[in-house]
Parts: sequence; C-alpha cells; structure tokens
Amino acid sequence: MPISHSRTVPEDAQGARSLVEALRVNGDRLWQTHLEIAKIGAIAGGGSNRLALTDDDRQARDLFVDWCREAGCTVRIDQMGNIFARRAGSDEHLPAVIAGSHLDTQPTGGIFDGVYGVLAALEVIRALNDAGVSTRHPIEAIVWSNEEGVRFSPAVIGSGVWAGAHDLADAHSRTDVDGVTFGQALADIGYLGDVACAPFPIRAAFEAHIEQGPILENAENTIGVVTAVQGIRWFDIILNGRSCHAGSTPMEVRRDPVMALATILDAVYRLAAEHAPNARVTVGRLNAEPGAYNTVPQRVVASLDLRHPDEATLEQLSAKVAEIVTACCASHDVDGQLRDELGHNPVAFDPISIEAVQAAADQLGYKSMRMVSGAAHDTMHVAQHAPAAMIFVPCEGGVSHHPDEMATAEDLEAGCNVLLHAMLRFAEPI
Repeated sequence: MPISHSRTVPEDAQGARSLVEALRVNGDRLWQTHLEIAKIGAIAGGGSNRLALTDDDRQARDLFVDWCREAGCTVRIDQMGNIFARRAGSDEHLPAVIAGSHLDTQPTGGIFDGVYGVLAALEVIRALNDAGVSTRHPIEAIVWSNEEGVRFSPAVIGSGVWAGAHDLADAHSRTDVDGVTFGQALADIGYLGDVACAPFPIRAAFEAHIEQGPILENAENTIGVVTAVQGIRWFDIILNGRSCHAGSTPMEVRRDPVMALATILDAVYRLAAEHAPNARVTVGRLNAEPGAYNTVPQRVVASLDLRHPDEATLEQLSAKVAEIVTACCASHDVDGQLRDELGHNPVAFDPISIEAVQAAADQLGYKSMRMVSGAAHDTMHVAQHAPAAMIFVPCEGGVSHHPDEMATAEDLEAGCNVLLHAMLRFAEPI
C-alpha cells in the first residue's frame, strides 16, 4: 500500500511540515504511566504478576480505558476482550492506523514486556492531542487478550481469534488449571464484549516492544527495525509408564517415563545444537505423577518450545522431534504422545511498513539495525490482514519474563518517537 506523501503535508504548508517533523512524545509521561500501571500485580523484586483475565488484569484494563477516554478516544471491546481505543480521523470512512500489544504478564514477569507497546500507542495519541495535530485516518491503541498464554493456552490467542487462526468457541472453552473457562473469566472481569472478534479496515499496524534479547544492547543500537517473526511450535510430550516402588524395583525392569524423557531431551538438545545458531529449544513445564519421592512416576508431561526463522527447517525439526519421541519411548517400553499445542509459521512483515519504521528512525537520528524477532507477538497475527511492522528497543542484559527486566526511559521514549512518526506516515496529519 503506497504512502501518500503529497497529502501528508502540502508543499506550500512549510509551517505545518515543520510542526509535524518536530513532533515528539512526552518521555516523562510515558515513563510515569509505566510506573503507575506496574503497581497493579506488583511482586517482590520490581516485577509483575498480572495473569490474563484475573482481577489484576481487569484493574490494568480499567486504568488503560480511563486514560484513553480522558484522551478523547472512543472504546470498543470485542468477544475476546480485545480493547480498541479510537482517536477519530477527519474522515472516519478511511482505514485506521493501529498500534498496541498486551497487558498480561508472566507469573514472575517484568513491567515492560507488552505493556510498553500499549502505553506507547496511548502516548502517540496524547502527543498528537498536545500538539493539536489531526489526522485524516483514525488512529487506534489496542490491548490484545492473553498474549502470554500462561493462564490459558495457547499464547497470542486474542489476536489469533481476531485473525481467524483460532475458533472463537474453542477459545472461549479453554480452561485454566482450576477449570475456569476463558469465556467465563472474560465475563467475570467485565470484558466479554459484544463486538465481533474479526478484522476491520486497517491501513497499517505497528507494535513497539522491548527486544527481550541482548542483540540491540550488544550492538549499541537504540532501535530494532523488525522485519519478521521466527516460526514457533509448541508441543506437549506425554509419557505413560508404570508406577512402582523406588527402592525395590530394579532399574532394568522399570517402565519409567522419566528415563524416557531424559533420553528424549538429550536428543532434542543435540538436534538444536546441530542447527545452531538459529534453532531454539526450551522445556518450560515439567510434571510427574503421582509426584512422590519414593515412587517411580506413572505419567510425565513436559512442554517443548521449538523455534526457527526458516519454515522448511522448522518443519524438518518438528518431524525429527516426533521420530525421537517414538524411538525413545520404544526403547524404554513406555507409551508416548507428542501433542501439538501451538504452531506459527515464520511471518515476514510488510516492506513499506518496515521502511516507514526505518525512515522514522533515520529522521530522528537514532542508531538502528534490521532484525528478526525471536519471540512471538500479536502483530504476527495482525500481519495476516494488514500491512504491519514492529519496533524494538533494548532491554538491559536481554533479560525479560523476569522481575529484573529493565529498559531505560530514554530508549522507551526513542522507540515511541519512532512509532509516532511511522504511524504519521500512514495516518496523514492535517
């Protein structure tokens, strides 16, 4: 979709052009909004525990909605609890320019992951209000539901249903560990909206985010111009053996699912090493039943997160993992299953949107680099229906999903300034 530079600022309107070029966000205000929302679900060490669709999530959503309404936005909520705060354009028939991320966190998460993208979108709206700048296209700040996928699996399901990657009824029926369904939890916190969870006309979509890795910091770059998101596969490795006494049952006659899991994981980690440096393997959840010191487990379930930026290679790795599970289970005489939990192919972002981010970073004088996101983000779903790109800023030591997660106020401001000017290239200031 071409960007209409001629309509953005007329050549004879030098004053208007200068005003738009000089526009900057309020970095102090952006920082303070982070500190304010971080009080909700705060944990020891400075992090956040704000799981999706809990009361803490509701409080954060309420605060965001209040801020948006104070900024003159109209707010709508869809059937997945996704929040859309709209700053009107001069022509409401034109497609919107959108930006956003998520407010839910990991159980021991930081205060910037996801939240920054939401508050940066709000700050863009506030900065335009401060400067008295209108746009032809509407601008929307968005909160996507359940990006982290901790309380309800899978991750990025709010944007996934919106994009058609998941069925609404299936998403609403997903349960947490207490048996509460996603749909019931939405109703309980008052965010089960009646707006259809489906795409609407969008001219361009952006998401600002901390990198969650060390690449920008190590290269001493301020802005990451994100060109793509690598592919992801989530599996549950489910192994069923035979429970027996830990002291009286010889090792050679056991049907021990943990022994099978050990050989599986050894082979899977070696597989990742063979496909270095791009392959990623992570086991984040382990559960053994019945869970006693002196009893060989009957059942073991382990999660497996597999990632690679190349789709063909990711498929090969997934197939090899399935072969490993089958072979190791046979050698240990246990029953095994590799259950698919989530799958996202690599997503390439829109070249024109990428160039808008790059041009904004160059215009503002920020040192930048092109990069692929190692983490999943809601924008990978949005990109299936709209031109999209992402903006990364550094986080200290590359630490994320941890209370030590940290970004500087200066870097957050820089990324938000890039977001502002990238959005303006599509929103057409008047």
